[in-house]
Amino acid sequence: MNRLQLYLAIRRNLKLSERRSPMFEQNMVGKVFLYLGTGFLLLYLIVIGTMLGWGTRGGDFTLLFSVMPILLTIDFFMRFSMQQTPAMLVKPYLTMPMSCASVIDCFLASTVLSTGNLIWMALFLPYVFIAFCGGLTFLQSIAMLLLLWLMITTNSQWYLLVRTLVNHRIWWWILPGIVYLAIYGYAIIDVEKWARVGLDFCEEYGFTWTSFFVTLLLFLALLLINRRLQLHFVREEVSRTTSDTAPVVHFSFLNHFGLIGEYLKIEVKSTMRNKTVKQRFIQGIVIITMLSLMLSLTDVYDGQFSTNIWCLYCFVFFGAVNLVKVMGPEGNYIDLLMVHKENIYTLLRAKYYFYCAILILPLLLLIPTVVTGRYSILMLLAYLFITSGPEYCLLFQLAVYNKQTLPLNEKITGKGNFENTLQLIIELIVFFLPVATAMLFTALFGETVGYTLLIIIGLLFTLTHSLWMKNIYHRMMKRRYENLDGFHTTR
Repeated sequence: MNRLQLYLAIRRNLKLSERRSPMFEQNMVGKVFLYLGTGFLLLYLIVIGTMLGWGTRGGDFTLLFSVMPILLTIDFFMRFSMQQTPAMLVKPYLTMPMSCASVIDCFLASTVLSTGNLIWMALFLPYVFIAFCGGLTFLQSIAMLLLLWLMITTNSQWYLLVRTLVNHRIWWWILPGIVYLAIYGYAIIDVEKWARVGLDFCEEYGFTWTSFFVTLLLFLALLLINRRLQLHFVREEVSRTTSDTAPVVHFSFLNHFGLIGEYLKIEVKSTMRNKTVKQRFIQGIVIITMLSLMLSLTDVYDGQFSTNIWCLYCFVFFGAVNLVKVMGPEGNYIDLLMVHKENIYTLLRAKYYFYCAILILPLLLLIPTVVTGRYSILMLLAYLFITSGPEYCLLFQLAVYNKQTLPLNEKITGKGNFENTLQLIIELIVFFLPVATAMLFTALFGETVGYTLLIIIGLLFTLTHSLWMKNIYHRMMKRRYENLDGFHTTR
C-alpha cells in the first residue's frame, strides 16, 4: 500500500468511524446547529471581505495583509475547539504492518488538505475579486489567493505544534504567549504607532515574492518539526509502561468522612494523575489568573455584560469543562460502581462537594479585581453561590443522560469525544442565563439588592442539594441498563 492509498483509506476509516459511533444519532441536532452557525460565519466573512475589498479602490491591494495578524490569531484560537492534532487517532494503526511515520505523514497531509483551511476563502475570494476588478491582473489575483491560503495553512501547522506541546506539558503555553506578546505587545503601549508600523510593513512586504517564499519556508519548517515531534510523542506514549506512576498520596484526613471521603480521594487522585482531567484544571487556573490580571489592570472588559460574563466564567469554568462530561471517566469502571447501586448516589455527592471546594480557587484568584475596584465582594459571592447552586444542579442533570466513556490517560493517541445536543444546550444556559438574570436584577433593584437576591437563590439550591441529587440518582437508575450499554460500547 503506497502513501496515497493509505491516505485515502485513513480518510474513509475516519468517516466510517464517525458514522458508526453510537453517539452519531445523538449528535444530529447538534450538527444541524453547527451547520447553521457555519453558514452565518461564512456570511459574515463574505461581508467583511467585501468591505475590505472596497477599501482597495484606491489601488492599495495590500490592505488585507495589514489585518492578517489579527485574522491568523483568531484562526489559531478557533482551531482549539475544532481541530485535533494528527496524532490523536494514530493508535489503531500502530498494530498494523505499516510504519508509524507513514501514518503520521498521512494525518499531516489531511490537516494541510482539510476543508477547514478553506473557510477563510469566504473572506479572501470577495476581496481578491474586487481587487481584480479594480486593476489587479489575473495572475496576480491567483498569486494573492495562493499566498493567503498558504498563510492559513502555515498557521494550521503552528497550531499543531503548540497543541502537541501543550498536550504534553501545559507550560508550553509560554511559547505562543511570547510570540503573540511580541506581535501585539507594542499595541498596548501605542496602538496608533503599532498600526502605522504594521501598515508600512504590509505595503512593502505584504504581497511580494519575498513574503511568499518566507511563508513557504516557514510552512515547510513547521511541517517537518510537527512530523518529528508528533512521531516522538506517539512512540513515547505507546511505549510508556505502568511503572511511570506518580507517588502514592493517601489523604488520610478524608477517612473521617466515610464512603464519601473515599470517593473524594478518587476525585482528587483523578485530578492529580490522569492527563485529561489534570490538564483541564491547570488550564483553568492559568486562564482565570490571566483574566483576573486583565480585568484588574486594564479596561479591556469595561461593559456591564463583559464584567458579569467573565466573573461567571471564572467560577463556572471547572464545572463547565468537567461536569459536562460527568460520569464519563467513571464509564471506565462503571460495572464496579453498579455492584451496589447506592454507590452512585454517594459518588455524585462526593463530586458535588469536590467541585464546591474547587470554587475557592477562582474566589482567591479574583481578589485582585476586588482590590482594584472592578468587582465587589457581593458580586463574587453571588456568582460563587449561583455556581454551587443552580449551575451545578443543571450540570449534574447530565449524569442521567451521559453514556460515553471518557479516556483517562490517552492524550496524543486518544479518540475524539463528541458533544450531544443536551450538553450543548446546557452549556449555553449555564453561561448566559445567570448573566441575563444578574443584569435584570441589578437593573431593577440596584447592584446591592440584585446580587443579594442571586446569593439567596444560590444558597437555596446549595442547601437543598441532597433533594435534587436524589432526584438525579433515581432517574439515573431508571436508565442504568441503557447507560451501561453506552459506556461499554464507547470504551
